[in-house]
Amino acid sequence: MSNSANAGQVDYFAMFGLQPSFLIDSKALAATYRELAKDVHPDRFASESAAQQREAVEHAARLNDAYQTLKSPTQRALYLLRQQAELPEETTIQDGEFLFQQMEWREQLETLQDQADFAAIDSFVRELKQARQAIDIAFAECVHDSEQRIQAERLARRMQFLDKMFYEVRQLEERLDD
Repeated sequence: MSNSANAGQVDYFAMFGLQPSFLIDSKALAATYRELAKDVHPDRFASESAAQQREAVEHAARLNDAYQTLKSPTQRALYLLRQQAELPEETTIQDGEFLFQQMEWREQLETLQDQADFAAIDSFVRELKQARQAIDIAFAECVHDSEQRIQAERLARRMQFLDKMFYEVRQLEERLDD
């Protein structure tokens, strides 16, 4: 993902007529995307010159990248942080409190794999969703405050970890369904 602070980069929020914000209306975003996608669909440029066709494909790709980024709360959070300043690509979390929580969740997931208990998995997912909701709220409150930049980065990294946990739970559910 490129850094939008670079000259010549298109602001993903501006593409959709939005103010840069973590809290957005995802249904409105999807509706705007569908409208914009119709206008730039490469098939509409089939009778145009090769250069115009290429430009249409590039525009459609940029629009799709913007939509995929803004649609995902985690990617949107990271994008907002990158708009403000360079975001270190470090994946280690210098966050002792959350590191302990990660270990607990990993142990729970291992136990769930052994138990194959769908009710317990549902309960675990609810716990993860509550944690995610709290993280999202905290991020929205601090993302635009330069004094809280480190905390915003920490919360975005927590989002990334939870995305991974949700993915691993889905994998577990699929294995148990087989």
